[in-house]
This record gives sequence, C-alpha cells and structure tokens, in this order.
Amino acid sequence: MLPLELDQITFSAGGTTIINGISARIEAGPRTIILGPNGAGKSVLMRLCHGLLEPTGGRVVWHGARNGDVRRHQAMVFQRPVMLRRSALANVVYGLQLAGKSRRESELRAMDVLEVVGLEKQAHRPARVMSGGEQQRLALARAWALGPDVLFLDEPTANLDPASTQDIENIVNAIHASGTKIIMTTHNLGQARRLGDEILFISNGRLMEHSPIDRFFREPASPEASAFIKGELPWHQAGGTG
Repeated sequence: MLPLELDQITFSAGGTTIINGISARIEAGPRTIILGPNGAGKSVLMRLCHGLLEPTGGRVVWHGARNGDVRRHQAMVFQRPVMLRRSALANVVYGLQLAGKSRRESELRAMDVLEVVGLEKQAHRPARVMSGGEQQRLALARAWALGPDVLFLDEPTANLDPASTQDIENIVNAIHASGTKIIMTTHNLGQARRLGDEILFISNGRLMEHSPIDRFFREPASPEASAFIKGELPWHQAGGTG
C-alpha cells in the first residue's frame, strides 16, 4: 500500500476551504501523528487519506497498491465508534465475514483479538451496553482482526478517562508492533510524544511541518508549531473540524 502521497490536496465545503494545498509523503514503518489544534482540519485530512472524502483539488496516491481496491487493505477507527446491535464477538465476526472469511475462521480470529484487547470475557455481551472505553477497544479489535496494512485512528481517546486512554494506547502500540502502519490524529501533545515517530503538524488547513517527533518538539520549524507546543495557539481555527 505505502507510500501514501498527498499531492497538493484541497478540500472545500460550503464555500470554506478546510484543507489547503497539502503535500506530503507518508512511508511505511514509523507511527505518523497528524497533530494540530481543534478545528485545524485533522479529521478531514484523515478522511481524505482513507477515501471517505474526495479532494476538491489535488490527488491522494497509494504508490504500493497493486489494484484499485485500496480500501480492503486499510481500516479506520473513529472517536465515537458505531457498534452493531449484537454481541462484541458478533461485531468482529461480521466484519471478517464481509471480507470473505468463513464463519469458523471468523470466530477463531475474533476470539483471538478480543483476548488481546482484554475483552474475551465479554465476547457475548451486547456491544451497545459496554462502556466508552470498552467500545473503543472493541472497535480496535474489529479493525485489527482484518489485518490491515494501514490503520487510521481519529482521536481514539478523546472522550476517555486516563485508565481507558492507557488501555487504548497499549493496544495501538501492539497493533504497530504487529506490522500495521498507524496514522493517527490528536491534539494531545503528551499522546503525540508517547505514540508518534513523526509529526504532520497542521494549522488552519495547511501543513506547517512534517518532521521526526524529537526534532518537532526540540526545534519546531514554524511559529505556529512553536506556539502550539507552548499552549499559545487557539483551539479553533478558520477551517474545518478536527
């Protein structure tokens, strides 16, 4: 699948430019964090990468894709995952069967990933009555079970308490260690330090810098990044959400 190239991509809606001429090349391996204040356009940029949105200008190119069906090799987990009206196990099995796995193979794989994320004892519990942290772990299990080359995570701990956040971060690290490329949005500097290897910092819909995480925090290359690290950049920018 990778590298992923963003070639001068732009996205506008309702007369407002949300993403403005972003170019970047995202390679396999390092965990990529899309960082920026609330309203900078992070979530929209991720949806453009994943293919949920089409850019109004520019191109999104998967250079490693060998056929046109790039969606089969990637997955995405949202801030507020949508749970099917069935058990935790059945939520995972459903996605695997849609991908062409047999019922038996799907159930075995689903139980494996539920165990890894600590939900094996709740496999037969209705997913919609689980806590927010449990649902997010289930959403990660559901995505991980598919064995994606790339996993997009859109602020996966934004609404969680510290204990649940740590659980999610541990799972994200395990998914990365299994060989899946992580591309994740956050506005949390501490989380970016813990989970990132490289930073794409965006502000007001523009890519301000793309650098290794140590360099970003030690020597930010843009005034906007420096202000954000110091807590001086306003949350809401003139652009989109996220």
